[in-house]
Amino acid sequence: MKHKLLLFIFTIAISSQMAKAQVAPILPSLSLPKAIKLYADSVPNSKKAPATYVEKTENNRTSMVTDPVLIPYFPDKAKANGTAVVICPGGGYSRLAMDIEGDAVAKKFNEIGVTAFILKYRLPSDDIMVDKTIGPLQDAQRSLQLIRQRAAEWNINPAKVGIIGFSAGGHLASTAGTHFYNVVIPRKDTISVRPDFMMLLYPVISFGEMAHKGSMQRLLGDKPSQELIDQYSNEKQVKATTPPTFIVQAEDDKTVPVQNSLMFYYALLANKIPAEMHIYPKGGHGFGLNNKTTKDYWFDSATHWLDANGLLSK
Repeated sequence: MKHKLLLFIFTIAISSQMAKAQVAPILPSLSLPKAIKLYADSVPNSKKAPATYVEKTENNRTSMVTDPVLIPYFPDKAKANGTAVVICPGGGYSRLAMDIEGDAVAKKFNEIGVTAFILKYRLPSDDIMVDKTIGPLQDAQRSLQLIRQRAAEWNINPAKVGIIGFSAGGHLASTAGTHFYNVVIPRKDTISVRPDFMMLLYPVISFGEMAHKGSMQRLLGDKPSQELIDQYSNEKQVKATTPPTFIVQAEDDKTVPVQNSLMFYYALLANKIPAEMHIYPKGGHGFGLNNKTTKDYWFDSATHWLDANGLLSK
């Protein structure tokens, strides 16, 4: 009896430990395709990083990037239509959500024949940049330049290269789409750094009253001038040359107020830029591809929008 009792207690203890392990699983590390360096030589606007400033990835969130790269996802040749898109993951300009706002999105674009490139961009930091306000934009502009430079090699139409961004990545994408007239990278040729289309998901847009304060502080510093605030409040930077735009957000977003999307949309309308916007009653912030509060799937609407704009035809 004593032996049976001990065996019973041992079995219960083991079962308890297994249950605890199931409650707190270890998240698998994301496996990404081979990356392409953005800059062949030195990274512009950079300075020697402190020894403690080393790139790291935890729970598929990457931070402290010093060597920016493009991570390519090529569709099946039978599906490829020549359109390409640069993907800017979000993370408040402090980290990059490389899974739900990177890898998963790139694979969906491949399904509709679009070549996708996740941009692992430098996050603004005085530790590694001479001017942190232009660091992320430099990487976005360089990615558009590089894709067009190698368009023939990658079977891409250089007139069908767009950009998509999520949250703070949406601020970067909208900056690329409104600041292309100010080229902040070395350029020996005339290759355009203007995206041909923009897709913005719960984007940080304004650094005014509706700003996401964390993104603003990390990009502009603690006490930015009003001129700098206005410069990077992208609803104020829309012009007649801003590319066609697709926008998605939820009304109950408590991280980035929905007014960011609304202000940008109204600015697009005022400048007669073709735009489509989807605002969900619920969904919060950071839902990636799947807003679980609705049966609507925004990527289907985005696919129709791309098709209507002639971006899915070969």
